Amino acid sequence: MTSEIDANTEFRAFPKTWGAEFVAVGEVRFRVWAPGQEEVILRLDTSETPMSRSNDGWFELLATGVTAATEYAFVLADGTPIPDPASRGQKDEVNGPSLVIDPTNYEWQNAAWKGRPWEEAVIYEMHVGTFTEDGTFRAAIDKLPHLVELGITAVEIMPVAQFGGDRGWGYDGVLLYAPHSAYGTPEDMKAFIDAAHGHGLMVLLDVVYNHFGPEGNYLPLLAPNFFHPEKHTPWGDAIAYETDAVRRFFIENALYWLDEFNLDGLRFDAIDQIADEESEKHILVEIAERIRAEFPERRIHLTTEDARNVTFLHERTADGGIPLFTAEWNDDLHNAIHVYATGETDGYYIDFVEKTEHLVARTLAEGFAYQGEKSKLNGEKRGVDSRKQPPVAFIDFIQNHDQIGNRAFGDRLITLAGEAKVKALLSALLLSPHIPLLFMGEEFGETRPFLFFTDFQGELAKAVRDGRRREFEGHAGHGDEDEVIPDPNLKSTFTDCKLDWQKPETEDGRGWMKLTKQLLQLRREKIVPLIRNAKEAGGSILEAGDGVVAVRWTFPDGELGLAINLGDGGRPLPNLPGEPIFRYPAQASGSSLASNSVVVTATARGQA
Repeated sequence: MTSEIDANTEFRAFPKTWGAEFVAVGEVRFRVWAPGQEEVILRLDTSETPMSRSNDGWFELLATGVTAATEYAFVLADGTPIPDPASRGQKDEVNGPSLVIDPTNYEWQNAAWKGRPWEEAVIYEMHVGTFTEDGTFRAAIDKLPHLVELGITAVEIMPVAQFGGDRGWGYDGVLLYAPHSAYGTPEDMKAFIDAAHGHGLMVLLDVVYNHFGPEGNYLPLLAPNFFHPEKHTPWGDAIAYETDAVRRFFIENALYWLDEFNLDGLRFDAIDQIADEESEKHILVEIAERIRAEFPERRIHLTTEDARNVTFLHERTADGGIPLFTAEWNDDLHNAIHVYATGETDGYYIDFVEKTEHLVARTLAEGFAYQGEKSKLNGEKRGVDSRKQPPVAFIDFIQNHDQIGNRAFGDRLITLAGEAKVKALLSALLLSPHIPLLFMGEEFGETRPFLFFTDFQGELAKAVRDGRRREFEGHAGHGDEDEVIPDPNLKSTFTDCKLDWQKPETEDGRGWMKLTKQLLQLRREKIVPLIRNAKEAGGSILEAGDGVVAVRWTFPDGELGLAINLGDGGRPLPNLPGEPIFRYPAQASGSSLASNSVVVTATARGQA
């Protein structure tokens, strides 16, 4: 869909420091920060024009007669052509020419969409390339009714910023403004988001601001001081967020995705690796404040992944307002649940071996399992008191891309723990007061793996392959020495991860779908009204041990109870508040709690 451009067209929503920007009809300003270069030439189609240089290293050129989809590149003094680091779209692969993108070149069908309240969120994490056989934004549109029928309310897209090759998880993006060309055009991505809004679905995007990938990152050539060579992250030199041009690159990127793509929120990857001690205000705080100021009429949800178990970014105001970030991925819940269900103790699971049931119960009742206790993994204290956080400040999951893909063979939880345990845990996840997240395919009992896959060549391919194999040795599920760990660079490693859309049509798949739909309907009817006004975690542990976890929550609008038994035999049912609203297995009844079973109870305020 296209819209006509005329002299009254407004191209600028926010001032954009980096990249190619229409400033009038046919006029595009090209701008790049390259203090490491004395000369930069703009190659526009077949013409080449030197760009003007300011004293602080900005190169700029205003070109006329430019139309959308025009190819361009920056040519360095040694003759090397490179893509725009703030490219809004690539013609093809990451090292090739960038495209001039007209942000008005999509006619929104659901422009009035303002989002949904956060307490209604049921998040579905998906990878565009493996969600469908075609692996594109357009193909994903056809699956949206499937999600709506289930009761999903939010789709979270794994990172789409252009990365090296056609295949990858997306966490090695280098052109952070460009939707990955293998998934479709920027207009295709907008069409997916627009269609989701038409179905009442929010769309969140995973963004990576802690590092750049190993292929196609030309920023060190343009601006060596974009990075701190003396400081390191697990992926390379740390980023100099205190530098104005660098800071603008990331702040404007967050605003760009929310504004031009009408997204409902962002998930910020591994923010514990975003160190910004030199700045007066941490860049994450400034990003959140800018977003809150720029979009006051929209429900924008900002979530984080952070290994530190901190709460200072997610505090609420006295009236429940959200000045900065909305919620945090709760790895503690996953890790405790994983040990509870599988008994695995390798790697980071060692922190959840002792008193496993207590740690599961504590995450459900209070938020984090570790609230200042010392980690056995590294001997350091981790976390803070999380009891003052509302339940919706925690995003819980029993599996996600990381926890599946960081196993050598990409095993899903159903493969490790069996159907009965996973259905019990799925029930607990979807009926707890925290915000639940499902990984694609989980709703129909998918057993296909989700492996780590890339599309690198030569020495880089070998380095990634060898590095991942060494890394897997520290994780549960690394396999026996005789087993061959899949090569991340083989195309078959990628295609093996595509969802099996025949599975939902099987008897087994229909059973999973029926359970998921039932749980999400109950969540909508019984759980959401209880958590809407909850300002604190509200939980207390009733029982934790011998395979049983039981928790009670007290909120302003009622009480909720949950009991899980993953033990080998039956146990007495703990004294939960209210009346049962759900039992798994469905035929379970009475005062006992069978093996691999769950009971959920609730009482609305004013009821006996």
